[in-house]
Parts: sequence; structure tokens; C-alpha cells
Amino acid sequence: MFSQTAEYALRAAVYLAMHPEGLVGSETLAKETRVPHGYLSKVLNDLVSAGIAHSRRGPSGGFCLARPATQITVLEVINAVDPIRRIATCPLGIPSHGTRLCRLHRRLDDAIATVETALSASTLADMVERPGPRSECSFPLQPRIRRTSRSG
Repeated sequence: MFSQTAEYALRAAVYLAMHPEGLVGSETLAKETRVPHGYLSKVLNDLVSAGIAHSRRGPSGGFCLARPATQITVLEVINAVDPIRRIATCPLGIPSHGTRLCRLHRRLDDAIATVETALSASTLADMVERPGPRSECSFPLQPRIRRTSRSG
């Protein structure tokens, strides 16, 4: 349902929410979120343009959130890079339908509205994993341990 671009934007935004103490360099952000650096640059530019992130150029530059993570919704991040599209008119182009959707398209649009409501009720702060016994995953990703076989 969500594009790869939206996934990458969410990874980057959540990582920035996890590191509010300063700027995060784009290379670090790309490595830690496993997003290709070139693609991440485009995503970060979109987040900056949308007022979700700030950037500073130069050797001590990097990215940070423009507002506290409690004030940025998941929906904002997604809409900054790949906006969710509602069904406003008949997708089949039937002139007599106009903005009055048939039952199928009304139901689909209602489902999209439900998703928007859920995402707008979730902030980046809600997405930050708190360490503890109930942690579900380790994000940022932990380095993979390379195991070598020993032949004797």
C-alpha cells in the first residue's frame, strides 16, 4: 500500500527522532537505515521542503527534525514524499457519476480515510522503540555478525 519512498522517509524520520541531540550526517543516516545514499538525498530534500527536517551543509552539517517528534505525524512524513490519494471523482471517468462515487469506490475511499486517520494519530515519537524487555526489534539495525565456518 505504501511506496518504497514512503518507507525510506519513515525510516529516516524515525531515526532522526531517535537522535534529537544533534545533526545526523547523510552517510550515517543512509547506513543506519539501509537506504541507498542517492535515494535518501532526494527523500531528505522532500522532508526539508515539507518543514519536517532541517539541514545544514558542510563538514559539521547534517539533518535533524524541524519540530519535536511528538509534533510530527506519520501521515505528514508519508504525504511529504508520496501523498496518499483519496478518490474524489469516478475513477472510470463516467460523467454521470461526477463526484458521487459508486458503492465500490465509496468503500475504497472510506478505507483510505481510515488509514489517514490512523496515520495522523501516530507521531514519530510513538514510533521510537523504547529499550526494554518488550522491545520488538532493534532499530537502527544492529550490525550483522558474520559467522565463519572452521574446517579442521
